[in-house]
Amino acid sequence: MSATTEVSSNLNLTTASNLKHRSLWDDGVRRFGHNKLAVAGLIVVVIFFLTAIFGPYFAPYDFRAQDMDNQFQPPSPDHWMGTDALGRDIFSRLIYGARTAALVAVISTSISLLLGVGVGAMAGYMRGKSDEFLMWVTDVTMAVPGLLLAMLINAALKRPVMGWFEQTYERTRNPLFLNTLWLDFVLLFGILALISWPGLARLIRGQVLTIGNTTYVESAHAVGSPTSRILSRHVVPNAMGPLIVAVTAAMGGVIVLESALSWLGIGVPPPNASWGIMLKDSQQMWRTYPHLLVAPAVTIGIISVAFTFLGDGLNDALNPRLTKKG
Repeated sequence: MSATTEVSSNLNLTTASNLKHRSLWDDGVRRFGHNKLAVAGLIVVVIFFLTAIFGPYFAPYDFRAQDMDNQFQPPSPDHWMGTDALGRDIFSRLIYGARTAALVAVISTSISLLLGVGVGAMAGYMRGKSDEFLMWVTDVTMAVPGLLLAMLINAALKRPVMGWFEQTYERTRNPLFLNTLWLDFVLLFGILALISWPGLARLIRGQVLTIGNTTYVESAHAVGSPTSRILSRHVVPNAMGPLIVAVTAAMGGVIVLESALSWLGIGVPPPNASWGIMLKDSQQMWRTYPHLLVAPAVTIGIISVAFTFLGDGLNDALNPRLTKKG
């Protein structure tokens, strides 16, 4: 009987020791690894970013190279996904389009993250009239359909900014103001960020309202810690779990939005490679040459679904309430 008790005691000590050395992040990684769809989404997302970074160096053709003798070629060993109306290789344009999509996803989401965290944290922490005003601005922004808001911002800003660039070039003769290609990208990043930030702001506000009632935040108030320190050291870091999930999902949504804007003609300007531009170029001829539409459409679908699976997996992994026994 004593031997059995000793073995049981040793097992309990071993289990307690293992639990002591396991952190929340270790448990999160373990749960994430058990989610096959999340792992598959992570693999696709990693391949997507690697393609965006290194793919153009290995693309078989220049995405702008035209070959009018090889228009509308079906998939073949020379052109894996065929060619378009100008004889450009679709596979090469798809690879270069990944770089555009990755830039849009990272930069636009980063800007919207800064806006959302700033507005949401201030609204949830300050409360009162400040909270009401900031949430009113957030609600008004969310009430306007995203594509309509993007068109309004583009129409309101593009012409004045382009005019200012032309006047500045006439005064300074600086070639930087003559090439407005990068300006189109800046406007696109800003437009997508202004569409995406309200959802992040509402999420952060809810987290701040919950965390603001915790003991450690009240203790920080009691010892006289400044508001900026409480927000940066106690409130925002503890809201990072849900925020990571939201940002991951937002990246997939931003890629779809960029494609929609480029399809409408207010996104990335041609001849730059963009999946939305590829969809736009195929809309008149996709019934006769379906390979023009299939390549960009399937790619956008796979990438957006992968980000969704990754976000769901991160949500399950980072939410302690979803911890499974064993």
